[in-house]
Parts: sequence; C-alpha cells; structure tokens
Amino acid sequence: MEENIMKSMPMPRIGDKAPAFKAVTTQGEINFPQDYQGEWVILFSHPADFTPVCTSEFMTFATMEEQFAQANCKLVGLSVDGLYSHIAWLRTIKEKIEYKGMKNVEVKFPLIEDITMEVANKYGMIQPGEATTKAVRAVFFIDPKGIIRTIIYYPLSLGRNFDELYRVLIALQAADAFGVATPADWRPGDDVIVPPAGSCGTAKDRMEGKEDMKCYDWFFCTRPIAREKVLDAVLKK
Repeated sequence: MEENIMKSMPMPRIGDKAPAFKAVTTQGEINFPQDYQGEWVILFSHPADFTPVCTSEFMTFATMEEQFAQANCKLVGLSVDGLYSHIAWLRTIKEKIEYKGMKNVEVKFPLIEDITMEVANKYGMIQPGEATTKAVRAVFFIDPKGIIRTIIYYPLSLGRNFDELYRVLIALQAADAFGVATPADWRPGDDVIVPPAGSCGTAKDRMEGKEDMKCYDWFFCTRPIAREKVLDAVLKK
C-alpha cells in the first residue's frame, strides 16, 4: 500500500510551486514555503541522524549558514527521524565532533521531523531503488516566489559538494538579476552568456554598440560582468 502511494505521488519538477506542508522542527513549527516568502530557501534531506556522512554535511552547512544568509538564503533540513533523535544528534555534533577544523558547531537552522515520511514523499526524497525507509540526499533550491528552481539528488553514500551548492545559488540569482545564462563552471567574475539570438542578422544587430560582447557564432555570445557587480546584486549589504 505504502509503495503504491509513493508511485502515485508525482515528484515536483523545476518550475513547479514548492509543495506546501506544515511540520515540527528543531526550531519550532514551520509552514513551508509560506514562512519563507521573499527569501531563497535550500530544502535538503539526509538519510538518518547519527550517521557519519550526514554529520559531515550538517557541520559544513552550519559553518556556511551565514554565507548563505548573506545571499538571502535560508537552510531547512529534513530526515525521517523523530524530533528527539534530531535534538540528541545535533547536541552530539556540538559537544563531541571535531572534523576538518570544525568544532563546537551549533546547527541553528530547522531540521524537520518527518517520521511519517509525508514531506519526503511529497518531494520525491524517498527513492525505493536506493532505500525504502531513508531519504536520499535531495537538494531543492526554492526562490522568493516559492518556485523550485533547481533539484539535485545524491545517493546515500555520496556527500554533497557545498561549494557547488553555493555556486548554484549565486548563479541562479545572477541569471535573474541580469537576464543572462551562466556557462559551465561559471563563478562571479566570469563571462556570462547572452540569451541566444534568433538569427545571424539579429546577432549582428545586437553586437552594434556593445563592444564588450563576444560572439563565437550566432547562437553563442558572451559578455563580461564584473565580480563586484554580481556580488552587489546578490549579496545583502
């Protein structure tokens, strides 16, 4: 029966409204995504409390929380464990775990209790081929309007790359702020991609008066945006 429910529940997609839910967390009750209107949110799941890969990830997220906050982004975690397990695990992290120079790490962002797996199933975090009772390492980037903008899934055995998660956030915001796209491995200060022209003629027209633009062909044009300009647009003052 439970398997049939999971199969019948469509997974959210990029461009969809983030599925709404109310939940108990380590920071009190939340009404998601309504409580986060006007802010970016990274909603992410982990397989289980008191596991080593998850511990390394939570310590990294907690250490970077202020960096994400400066980019107007809140963090919200989830696993299918209960609230008391969450609290005990986070206390253990703060009091006992030292890893890669990180110690006395206090996790201040909310960690959702989801023992019924209701939220995990809404977001497709339970992947039966990987595990039927644990959430995979899913990451959802949700914009200030409550729209899902990026989805990344990792298997249970693979810890996430947090530099990449931050890069994705900044790239999404830069794309919105400047009406551009970002090429492979883009970071602030690199050239951005101008939306493709419809024909060679329109590409040539676009080039007029824009000496800073470089076109490799009609469909592939780039222009520079200074790193400082990008950061001014996306980071809180």
